[in-house]
Amino acid sequence: MRQFICPSCGAANRSPPDRDPLAAKCGRCKAPLFNGQPVDVDGKAFQAHRRSTLGAAVLVDVWAPWCGPCRTMGPQFAAAAATLEPDVRLLKLNADQEGAVTAELGVSGIPALILFRDGQVVARQAGSMTAHQIVAWTTQALAQAKA
Repeated sequence: MRQFICPSCGAANRSPPDRDPLAAKCGRCKAPLFNGQPVDVDGKAFQAHRRSTLGAAVLVDVWAPWCGPCRTMGPQFAAAAATLEPDVRLLKLNADQEGAVTAELGVSGIPALILFRDGQVVARQAGSMTAHQIVAWTTQALAQAKA
């Protein structure tokens, strides 16, 4: 059984492995669980996604609105979501608004990508990347984490 957090209401939703999660809707609010876009999260929502998403990885982009490379990478990160979902949930965490979470994650430079599987960090990368680079880096890191 896989479990995904609804990006609209935050409810945990279970999905059998034989069902297409791209077609899944939230049992509480009926919103689609995936829409091909990263989910903007605060610290509480980030922790819920990180700890409760089963059967999928979580990739968080730690960014700030004043950061030029972050603004450049934003559309690239969004484009990567269309390729990586539903195997990877993409989240955007504003470092300025969530300083405590950013510090807990040990982020020292932005933009920063942190990849989680089963709530644990499996890879991290700082600096701007293209959509193709994000997809390749994520795919490679997940393959190495399984080995």
